Parts: sequence; structure tokens; C-alpha cells
Amino acid sequence: MTSEPVSPSAPFFEPLTPPDADAREQAMTRQSMLTKPTGALGRLEELSVWAAACQGICPPRIFARPRVVVFAGDHGIARNGVSAYPPEVTAQMVANIQGGGAAVNVLADVMGASVRVVDMAVDVETDPVVSAFKIRRSSGSIDREDALTHEETLRAVAAGRAIADEEIDSGADLLIAGEMGIGNTTPATVLIAALTDTEPVAAVGRGTGIDDAGWMRKTAAIRDALRRARPHIRDAVGLLRTVSGADLAAMAGFLAQASARKTPVIVDGLVVTASALVAEELAPGAREWWVAGHRSTEPAHSIALRHLGLDPILGLDMRLGEGSGAVAALPILQGAVATLAHMATFDSAGVSNNTEPESDAEPAPETD
Repeated sequence: MTSEPVSPSAPFFEPLTPPDADAREQAMTRQSMLTKPTGALGRLEELSVWAAACQGICPPRIFARPRVVVFAGDHGIARNGVSAYPPEVTAQMVANIQGGGAAVNVLADVMGASVRVVDMAVDVETDPVVSAFKIRRSSGSIDREDALTHEETLRAVAAGRAIADEEIDSGADLLIAGEMGIGNTTPATVLIAALTDTEPVAAVGRGTGIDDAGWMRKTAAIRDALRRARPHIRDAVGLLRTVSGADLAAMAGFLAQASARKTPVIVDGLVVTASALVAEELAPGAREWWVAGHRSTEPAHSIALRHLGLDPILGLDMRLGEGSGAVAALPILQGAVATLAHMATFDSAGVSNNTEPESDAEPAPETD
């Protein structure tokens, strides 16, 4: 069913429906019937139960059409030397992703997913195919000015919702959000620090691989932006307007709308998880429809994952972005679903299921 178009002035999200509790219970029961000791598949069992609850059926289905959407945008703060790469790389990488040459494309091809890139705020004109939802050229330098206007923020969130609707209505049964934007770990870290009450020095990472001088510049920028963000901590829209960017705001709308549409999501690294924090503020309970793909090397990412209560599937020291870590976790999730759906049960396989503990103790003597 297609959602109604979202007006920028419309209320954001109605109360969300959580994943199906009956399907979850059935999946847990089925796990106890499969030809293995209970708990022997570890996290795979937990993931399979989550998938069954999200799909509302047991046994669950293998995800047939996983879809990656990469949100691209430039950030004014990048001009302050907070990244190891120049801002011009954003547009170049958008073209690379569109052409199928990025890491996320290669991984997605192997993992059976498709990739779409959308330009939300790249600082050049891009192909109309990717710029249909574009909000502006670059976001403001958040250490000294708002990233967006109020109206642009609402439009960006609405765009993210519309993109999620497009993908779900065209058949996507699992979504992955990715990102591309030089300097985007700076606003992401500000959002995480603001929403988790974390000091900048505890949250700032190396991003694309900055040196010590770059780390100091980045920390100073985050400190200044965090000072501007703190008055808006209880106002998700105000926080996005002040210190995010059109790409991050759109991802927040995308992630929340996926949950509103009862569509599971694999959450990627630092920048996507920062947007997920805001999405949970916009639509409380959205996180129940998400699983974390991996844990990046960025310290703020671990802080955000703990805040959301998400335990990542992988820990491969990745820090690329693009959705690459989430895509790398996809076959693990698919394997988890397959084991629950297709393993034999003890009864069907004719395998003994002796759940009674063995005892070497002598039987007690009979008494008169």
C-alpha cells in the first residue's frame, strides 16, 4: 500500500507498531525444535527471531530484494580542514557510486543487493537521476551557522520518507542506508555527543584518516557546534536544522519511515547511526525495526550503538561508510533466516531430542 505524500508542514510520525510478538514467540519455539542444542547458533538465533518478528511470519523468508540507498551531501564544515580529503571528492564519489565502481557497489553485487545514490546537498549540479530530491548545495558550516533553514529541514525529512516509500512500494523488503559526504563525520559526531551527553574529546575520531592537527581542528569544530546544539537537544527538528545537514536529516526521515512501514533495516556506521538516533527521537520505537550491521572504528559510533541498545553483527574495523559495513553483514542475516526456515526439526529428521540432564547418581534405596 502506498503512503500518502508527506507535506513538509505535516506532523512527523504516528505511534509505530512494533514487530510482531506472536511471530517472535513462534520463532523462539521453532528454534528449540531444530536439530541443534538450544543456543548453539548464538547470535544467528537472535537475528532469525528478529527477522521473523519483522516479517510477521514463522518461519521467515529469505530477504528477496534488499536495497541500499546512499544519501550524499556536502558540508560547509569540510572547508575547515576536518577531513583528509577535499570537498570535491563528494561529487566525484557520487558519480563513482552511480557508475557501479565504489566498494558498496562491489559488496552489494556479491551480497545480492541493489544500490541507489541520492544527492541531497552535493555542492555541484549532479545527474537529474540522483538529484530529484536535492535540498540545497552544501549545508552550512555548523560551528558558526545553522546547517539548514527550518523549511529545508522539514523538506529533507519529508524527502527521506518519500524515498523510503518509493523503495518499499517498488518491492524492497530490507533497507540499508548509506552515506557519502566529505566532512560528514563532524555533524554526525555532534548529533551523537548532543543526544548522549558526551564530551567532544571522548567522541571525536579520525574520520577519513586525519592527522593530529586535523583531529584538533575537528575537535574544536565539534566543540563549537555542540555549544550551538545543546539548546535543541529536546527538539529533533531544531537539532537537525542547527547541526546536521540535508543528507543526515533525510536519512533520519528514511529510517523512521522504514519502521513506520514495518520494513526492517540494517544500520551502517557512524553517520547513519547518528541519523538513527534522531529518527528514534522523531518516531519512538523505530529502533525495534533495526539491526546494527557493524561497529566502526569511530568512538562516537560505539556510544550511539549503546544508546540505541543495538549490538552490531560485525566488528571488522571498517570506517568507509557508503553502507559498506551494513552490506557486509547482510549474508550473516540471510544465513540466520535460512537456518530458522530450512533446518530440520528433531521430529522431521528422526533425531533424538534428549533434554533431560544425565545423572550418574545411584538411585535412592527403597524404604518400607
